[in-house]
This record gives sequence, C-alpha cells and structure tokens, in this order.
Amino acid sequence: MSTAAAERTVTAAPAPAGLDRRQVHAIAACYFVASFAALGLPPFLTRILPGLGDQDGSWAGVLYIVPTVFSGLGAPLWGRLADRFGRKRLLLRAQLGLTVSFLIAGWAESLPAFTVALVLQGFLGGTFAATNGYLAAALEGPRLSRALTLMQGSARASLVAAPILVGALSPWISPHRQYLVMAVLPLLAAGLLALLPEPSRPVRPSTEAEPADVVPGSLKLLYTVEFAFVFSTVISFPYLVALVEQKLPGVSGTVTGLLFALPHLCYLAAAGRVHTRFLERPRTGLAIGFGFVALGLAAHGPASSLLTFTLARLLLGIGLTLGLVCLSVLAADACRGRAPGRMFGSLEFVSKGGAVAAGVVAALVNSAFGPTAPVLAGTVIALAAASLVLLSRRSN
Repeated sequence: MSTAAAERTVTAAPAPAGLDRRQVHAIAACYFVASFAALGLPPFLTRILPGLGDQDGSWAGVLYIVPTVFSGLGAPLWGRLADRFGRKRLLLRAQLGLTVSFLIAGWAESLPAFTVALVLQGFLGGTFAATNGYLAAALEGPRLSRALTLMQGSARASLVAAPILVGALSPWISPHRQYLVMAVLPLLAAGLLALLPEPSRPVRPSTEAEPADVVPGSLKLLYTVEFAFVFSTVISFPYLVALVEQKLPGVSGTVTGLLFALPHLCYLAAAGRVHTRFLERPRTGLAIGFGFVALGLAAHGPASSLLTFTLARLLLGIGLTLGLVCLSVLAADACRGRAPGRMFGSLEFVSKGGAVAAGVVAALVNSAFGPTAPVLAGTVIALAAASLVLLSRRSN
C-alpha cells in the first residue's frame, strides 16, 4: 500500500468514541431519576411547611429558590474541582450529595433544619452541571450537542412526571417524608455511574463538519443568551396557575397541570428532529426560538378560553424546544479547547442566576400589576434577546 493510500486510510478511520450510546443513555437515566425529588417535591412546599411550624406556608416562595441559588453559587467551584480531580468523581459526589440532603430534608422536624437541607441540596447537588461536564470530557461536536439535548429531555421528563408521582403517593406518604423515599434514587444513580468509565476526549475526525454559523469560543454570547432564555421562560412558571384560574374560572387542576406541562411535552416530542434540522445553524434556530417564546408569552395575555391557552402554551413549547436545543449546540461548540467542568459550572451559575432573577421579577410585577404582568415582562426580554442573536449573526 502506498504512503498516500495509508494516510487516506488513517484519515478515514472512525474516531474512538468517548462514550457509546448505551452509556450516554445510562447517564440520562441517572439524571432523570436523581431529578425526581429536586423537581417533584418543591410544588408541594405549601403542604410540607405547615408541619414544620409555618402554618400559612409563607416561606414557600423563598424556599422554592433556595436550592437554585446555592446550586448556582456552588457550580463554578465544583466545575473547577472536576477538571482537577476527575469528572466521574465529582459527578458521583453530586449524586451522593443529593442523597444526603434528601435524607436530612425527610427527617427534618423544624423549618431551620429543613432550610439547611435545601441549602445542602443546592450546594452539594448540581447534577446537571456535573453531568454536562462529564459528557463534554468524552464527547465533542454533534455527538456532544446530541447528548446535551438528551439531558434536557431527561430534565423535561422529570419536570412532567415527578409532580404527578408525588401527588399520587401523597395519600399514603406525606410529601415531606417522600424526601426519604426519593433519597434512594440518586443513591441508585451513583451506583450505576460507578460502573461507567472516567471520560476521555475522543479524537475528532478532520472531515467533521463545523456548524456554519457558530463562532468557536463565543462564551460571552452563550452566557448572555442562556441568562435571557432561562429568564424569559421561567418567569411564566410561578404564577401560571393563578393566571389560568383568573382567565378560566372553574378549570380543573388536571387541566391546569397539563397546560403547565405542555411546553415540556413539546420538547420531548420534537427535540431530536430540531437538533438535526438546526445543527449547522444554531444561531438561526435560537433567534427563531426566542421569537416563538415572545409570541407564546404575549399570547397568554389575551387568552380567554381553553383553546387559546393551549395555543399559547404550544407556541411557548416550540420556542422552548428550539432554544434549548440550539443552546446545547452552542455550548458543545464553546467547550472545544476549554476545561469542560469550569465552563459548564459557569454556565450553570448563569442559568441559575436567570431563574432566580425571573422568580424575583415575577413576584414584583405580579404584586404590582397582576398575574398577566410576568408573561409580558418575559416577552420583552425574549424579543430583546432575539434581536441580539440576529445582530451577532450579521457581525460574524
């Protein structure tokens, strides 16, 4: 065989895969089960707190965001430690941290003890950033963005399924004591993750296509649009039930729950196809996504029937799907040549900051102007972010 032919053979050989499909799916399953208590139990704080001395549940709003705040504060530190001491080790730490915090929460007999448990849940947990850092150390390019899209699907599935399961178990086990039951889930996840390898980055083939409208290293834009996207989508969550009850008097709790879950169901149904369609033009998809988020949020205001509310939630779901998928593609590109733990830890900090800011602004504008105001505030931010993304495309 000639030297040139040998070189062509080497070039055409497939790159070694950092993780195979089954391992990525196992990681997604671990994230799904570990998220159950973190996502399923907070909506029941108003039932938990009276048993801890807060008879009116007045601290529910503050305690709802405590894990988010401390998760954001801890994420950069854990990300740097993961780059230094190993991503698998720090991912196991996150799962075990959740186990410990859930046990403390389930056994807590006072409001201060329960608050400490939620602080530990946020600071010691951070499974999403740890999971993304683990994946980014083993995968690259389209394979990484596809895996990140799958992790978002796990989060959406938990967000839909967990409150339903918690509600179904409530007649037999109080939501407070369910923390003890849920502590088993991250422990099982840690056991499964212990069987997976320490990730190592594969060699990327020289023929792999680069996304056409992504500029490698655009961290500033990534952090900005991440904050704006989380803010504009999360701001509609806290007072959606109140808005639905105001516009649709007498609507059942089941219907309200389905309306809440509809955008996340859209993601589960369409994320894979959206990833394929916008892999090479993520900024275009992100700008369109922000546009749909703005349109969907704005439609909540005049919605006055079940049909119009459903359409508004579907529009928001389209925007949510486009935005989350394209943000995954941008994040996968941005981590090339960077320490993934540090980058995803910082990204988690920005994301949690957007969620906390959305909760604070939602509470303020709802108090001043009513439950329609948060979705209108989100509309303004989404439109501004869409304009920013479009300008960034033209400047590159």
